[in-house]
Amino acid sequence: MAIRVVRLGTPRKAHEGLRLGTVRRPPRGVPKAEFGKRDFYDVWMPDLAPSQELVGEILHSGGDEKAWRAFERKYRAEMKQPERARLLDLLAALSVETNFAVGCYCEREERCHRSILRKLLEERGAAIRK
Repeated sequence: MAIRVVRLGTPRKAHEGLRLGTVRRPPRGVPKAEFGKRDFYDVWMPDLAPSQELVGEILHSGGDEKAWRAFERKYRAEMKQPERARLLDLLAALSVETNFAVGCYCEREERCHRSILRKLLEERGAAIRK
């Protein structure tokens, strides 16, 4: 059993389980009833997404290495909030019992919050599948 970190909108892998959308806003123009039927997500979890303010900062920064390091530091700080930390702990614990995926729409994982989310889950002992 394990967590898979995915790009939302990509085809699902065998035995992937539920997809948790860790995005601030659901995709435009996609009816909620379509989420589980398509390659988006089954459950929306905006509490795992960076704040709207933080997303705006990184989008307007130019995306250089210094800006990315600042983004990671601030996102990690947001994820230390008690509600979010408990959610990460829950997902890490569930990862040893069941398969599921967490994801975002960004094309490049290495410049997406999901790369940091992967690290946060690993730090909590989550089983992560490549």
